[in-house]
Amino acid sequence: MPRIRKPVVPGWFDQDAADFRLLGTRCRDCGSVFFPREDTFCRNPGCAGGELDEVPLSRRGTVWSYTDGRYRPPAPYVSDPDVEWRPYTLVAVELAAERMVVLGQAAPGVGVADLAVGAEVELVPGVLDEDAEHIWTTWWWRPVAGASGREAAA
Repeated sequence: MPRIRKPVVPGWFDQDAADFRLLGTRCRDCGSVFFPREDTFCRNPGCAGGELDEVPLSRRGTVWSYTDGRYRPPAPYVSDPDVEWRPYTLVAVELAAERMVVLGQAAPGVGVADLAVGAEVELVPGVLDEDAEHIWTTWWWRPVAGASGREAAA
């Protein structure tokens, strides 16, 4: 029986879109964009708006910050406590058009040595976990080909 692909957090991205993007919302009154998405009210404290539209966020951004995770994080991150822990890389990416920073894991094989503040990265689909019934999908950030972090910092 084929496994079902399911987003680890429903509504945050369209895993089946040809143009994979994170999904946010924009307030019709003030234009503020939110991620994670907000579907009930404008989170801008200076706006009383309540009409929000779904918007795809930029696929590319620049590294705002990054670090390696050397601890076993809490849910919704899935990890087997009986398996040796492996560090992973977290990337905070500035999306200029949306005027926000989005946190996410770096793609497999991308470590802190591959990143630099200001380097361009792109959003790619990823798999967080798999079990007998599901493939749990997520998003990753990876350096744009030809623009390695260390070169961009120079």
